[in-house]
Amino acid sequence: MATKKYTVTLPEELAEAIRAEVGPGGFSRYVTHAIERQREQDRLGEAVSWWEEEYGEITEAEMAEAEAERREIERMHAELARARRAEAETPAPEQHREAA
Repeated sequence: MATKKYTVTLPEELAEAIRAEVGPGGFSRYVTHAIERQREQDRLGEAVSWWEEEYGEITEAEMAEAEAERREIERMHAELARARRAEAETPAPEQHREAA
């Protein structure tokens, strides 16, 4: 992706806190990532608005159901990750050859 330098005005305290965390070389990358995340949030907001216009407002029950489903998916992925780590840490059985 091509890049271009822009001038933006940021609160000094915020900019310096970010620079201290990521170092001078990581500042642009951090700001770019923050802008990308904001655009994702904006697109998601637009999608929810469209959905609610088409199908009605999302209810608390639907939100709770979606949250429960998300937690279950996270739990399943965590279990898979633990199983894979355990499998990777288990030493392979040694193969013995009989002398001929």
